[in-house]
Amino acid sequence: MIESTLVLLIITIIFSYIYAFVSGFTDAANAIATSVGSRALSPLTAVLMAGILETVGALTGTAVALTIGKGIVDLELISLTTVLAALIGAMAWSLLTYAFGIPVSETHGLIGAVVGAALAKTGSLQVVIWSGLTKVLVAIIVSPLLGFLGGAFLMGIIYFVFQKGKAKNLTPVFRNLQRLSSAFMAFSHGRNDAQKPMGILVMALALYYSWTEVSVPIWVILSVGLAAGLGVAFGGWRIIKTLGLRVTNLSVEQGFSAETSAALVLQGASVFGIPVSTTHTITSSIVGAGAAKRVSTVRWQLVLDIVLSWIFTLPATVMLGWIAAKILGVVFAG
Repeated sequence: MIESTLVLLIITIIFSYIYAFVSGFTDAANAIATSVGSRALSPLTAVLMAGILETVGALTGTAVALTIGKGIVDLELISLTTVLAALIGAMAWSLLTYAFGIPVSETHGLIGAVVGAALAKTGSLQVVIWSGLTKVLVAIIVSPLLGFLGGAFLMGIIYFVFQKGKAKNLTPVFRNLQRLSSAFMAFSHGRNDAQKPMGILVMALALYYSWTEVSVPIWVILSVGLAAGLGVAFGGWRIIKTLGLRVTNLSVEQGFSAETSAALVLQGASVFGIPVSTTHTITSSIVGAGAAKRVSTVRWQLVLDIVLSWIFTLPATVMLGWIAAKILGVVFAG
């Protein structure tokens, strides 16, 4: 008879891959929304390109995965039910917001659910590794600020060098540049966001096998990267429509500015192992690029709705992770 902990491990692994796939079509769509919105790429081309580069980006490092896997909560104080509960809580919030076409942070959704599930398991804040969590909380503020300033700054440079009228005459050039920036953005998303499902899977493996040194096996990198890439290929059309078409009417030079600035922020965070929100970063970059052209072109009520969803993400997922952990604790008796 198969032991109950092995059954729980198998279920958790399955949910990890489901989460990677869901993250692909709810979150990775952010990476290609601007190129579709500005018509630099067709939807099909953008999705296929992002699916491939998402996987490639996931292969370039594991610092973010290790932060998720061992840097948010103390593994000695939690169990496999905690990991499974975190996955359920994070996915519940992602799918709920996706149904309304609202782009929210998979990063903060997952971390909130991990913390909520861990608190339910231990009943103590001692389970939280505050140094790791603090980096994430600081990034909540810093990454969208850098994205906004970067998008506005690049647009300002473009208009200063070419002037607005001349920039429009260079549309074919900027269309090609945006294709490159879209590829860079998809790659950067894979390097940061695709590592989060890896981290949660590594957390489960470390708990089951009692690893003293937590690392990310190559098979985890490849398989989770592929699952996330397939999620992108499945498509995130609701999110693409919101970011690419509804926030502001994007020109190719605006799309290039937004994608480039957001990708640079993601690359910097990945180097230091900081899980940041692609959603926060690219959305604020789009707003910055749009406002640099004309403040009135940005649909500020929609931006406010998106920001409010960001504010609610952490408390909502902490609660969902806590509830899921309590239910699973009864089902699996610990």
